[in-house]
Amino acid sequence: MTEIRSQRRNRSLAMSPLERDEFLTLERTCRVATIGLDGPHAAPLWFTWDTEFLWLYSLTRSQRWADVQRDPRVSAVIDAGTDYLELRGVEIIGTAEQIGEAPREGRPDPRLTAAEASFSRKYSGTDDMQYDGAHAWLRIRPRKIASWDFRKIAQLRAPGAV
Repeated sequence: MTEIRSQRRNRSLAMSPLERDEFLTLERTCRVATIGLDGPHAAPLWFTWDTEFLWLYSLTRSQRWADVQRDPRVSAVIDAGTDYLELRGVEIIGTAEQIGEAPREGRPDPRLTAAEASFSRKYSGTDDMQYDGAHAWLRIRPRKIASWDFRKIAQLRAPGAV
């Protein structure tokens, strides 16, 4: 496994690994940026997180899929909050690789078992993955993960805070 670069800035506002994993388990939409022939391309997408990889179930006939085939470098942002002191999120920078058949038709693949069960529970409430013959899996291997939780600002400002 490639070592993930640690966050250097705003560490006092960073999520702990446990907070980050819980956040990524609960949030439903990420914004994925790829590098296209004309420059960056960003689009929202559903995802699942297994504490090591970000899994994207992507249309195989999409700009994102074509971009990743040419250049696997990607960035994804998952964020939440409305007011400034509620903002929190995670940015994952890494490389994407196709895992399994494309498009996915459901042939058994042990590499996908956990990701598909997690994804299906998250978005349909069942362990049974539904295949449409138009999507396939991209697994993002993080090179850098940064997080922020502005709810911690109040704690830092509190009397006696370190």
